[in-house]
Amino acid sequence: MTSETVPRRSDTTRAAILESARRHFARGGFGKATIRAIAADAGIDPSMVIRYYGSKDGLFDAALNVDLGLPDLSAVEQDALGETIARRFLELWETAPGNELLLALLRSSISDGAVAQRFQRVFAEQLMPMVTAVGDPVDAPRRAGLVVSQIIGLAVCRYVLRLAPVVDLAPEQIVTTIGATLQRYLTSSPE
Repeated sequence: MTSETVPRRSDTTRAAILESARRHFARGGFGKATIRAIAADAGIDPSMVIRYYGSKDGLFDAALNVDLGLPDLSAVEQDALGETIARRFLELWETAPGNELLLALLRSSISDGAVAQRFQRVFAEQLMPMVTAVGDPVDAPRRAGLVVSQIIGLAVCRYVLRLAPVVDLAPEQIVTTIGATLQRYLTSSPE
C-alpha cells in the first residue's frame, strides 16, 4: 500500500470525533453536548477535539456541514415538484447520517440564536436557489419560506415529538400528501 491509500491517523481521529459529535448534537442539541462527552465517545482525550476543531462552535460547524443534495427543480416535470421535494427530504430524514445532522440542526436552532443563523444560511444557500429555479424569482422567498415551514413541521412531528399519527404514515403517504401541499406552495402566486 502506498501512503496515499492508507488513511492517516489524524483523518481517522477527525472522523471519529465528527461521528461522535453528530450523535451528541442530534441527541441533545448544541447546548447539552459537551466536548468531554464527545471525546469520551470517540475514545480520545478532549484536548484532541480542541486541537482539530478549536472550540465547540468549530466542531459544531464541521459536524453540521450540511449539503442537502436538493434536486434541480428546473429539470422536474411541473406537476411533480412538490412530491420531488417531499421525497428528497424524507430520504434525508430517514437515512443516516443525514438524519443525525438535520436533527441536531433542528433541535439546536430552536434554542440557540447562533445555530439558527447557521440554519438560515442553509436556507439561503441551498433552499432558495432550488425554489428560485421554478416560478417567479421575485416571489421565491415567500414560496421557499412556506416550503420550509411544511418540511420543518413534518420533521418536528415525526422525528422530534414522535406523534403517532405522523410516525405511522408510510413514506409514500407522506410524499403524496405533503407533496401536494408543497406543490401548491411552489406554484401558487401571492394573493
